[in-house]
Amino acid sequence: MTLEEDDRPKRKLSHEIGSDLSLLSVGELRDRVGLLEAEIARLRSEIDRKSSSRSAAEDLFKR
Repeated sequence: MTLEEDDRPKRKLSHEIGSDLSLLSVGELRDRVGLLEAEIARLRSEIDRKSSSRSAAEDLFKR
């Protein structure tokens, strides 16, 4: 790795649904899969949190 390579800005890993995948390397594709799996886990966690809050509120109003 040269000094010039260290000065280059790092690309932020992101993914746009439906984007062209043909120019990506296998490593880049794996990175995107990891990114999307982490986002799915984050979304599921939020669904669980909101479902719990809603259930608690419904239980409160049933009384």
